[in-house]
Amino acid sequence: MTQPPACSELRARALQAFLCPDLQRKCALTAALADAASGLWAAGANSGVGGVGGVGEVGDGADIPLAAKPADSLAPRLDLQCTFLPAPDQPGRPARPLLVAPDRVPKRKFGSPVGRAALLHAVAHIEANAIDLALDVVWRFAGMPAAFYLDWIKVAGEEALHFGLLQSHLISLGHTYGEFAAHDGLWEMAYRTRHDVLARLALVPRTLEARGLDASPPMRARLSAAGDEAGALILDRILADEIGHVAIGNHWYRWLCAGRGCAVESTYHALAAQYHAPRLKGPFNISARRAAGFSEAELAELTGDPS
Repeated sequence: MTQPPACSELRARALQAFLCPDLQRKCALTAALADAASGLWAAGANSGVGGVGGVGEVGDGADIPLAAKPADSLAPRLDLQCTFLPAPDQPGRPARPLLVAPDRVPKRKFGSPVGRAALLHAVAHIEANAIDLALDVVWRFAGMPAAFYLDWIKVAGEEALHFGLLQSHLISLGHTYGEFAAHDGLWEMAYRTRHDVLARLALVPRTLEARGLDASPPMRARLSAAGDEAGALILDRILADEIGHVAIGNHWYRWLCAGRGCAVESTYHALAAQYHAPRLKGPFNISARRAAGFSEAELAELTGDPS
């Protein structure tokens, strides 16, 4: 297995966590990385540097110049230009769950306890993948501003927290992560976009992860109706954090479009076609998508409202 260099530099530590096959240890490594990065966030705030979390509203591009000026003191800890070779094709993973094609994932009736556990397991699988997706962005794509890496390390830490909450809840229900089959759709798109950070941001956070904003309210309602208020509260926490994660994806996608001279919306459509992104289907959580930085034009296109 490819190993990162033995140093304390944060992007190398992201690769170390990415390659770890033990999920409990991966979460611990990711949490420690996020703690280390939070100190740099504080240093960045004092130096006039910030990402989405540090410079206010997302969407109109007004915050782009500020986020693009990392303090010199942050660079040694982040090693902004380092490229890790050979780049691994996939993250370290546990032996289970069994990964199958999406249409081969067994369908279970939600009304049974096993069906509810399977739903929670599916969400846990998404969060486990999301840890790797955020870590991958940190170590794979060199040459971005310091705030970019600090943003995605923060995301990785929150995804690890989400997975831990769901795993603990599954255990309380007599189940555990890995017990049910799952699919690999999130990582497949990450792999396809491994050579272009713009495509990655367009099609993973802005497309696949944004779908979670739409799916969360009906899942939460089903859990609550079944009497699983603990599970419903976990989904509340995840939704609140995921709005921020998609906002980070939107922010840096727009930053890259501005830097490359690309039109935001037409570039997105071209990338979605090039990489065979799934067609977006409603119902859409418009308020969450708006909070996550999608423009009114993008929201109108989703809903078919020309006004």
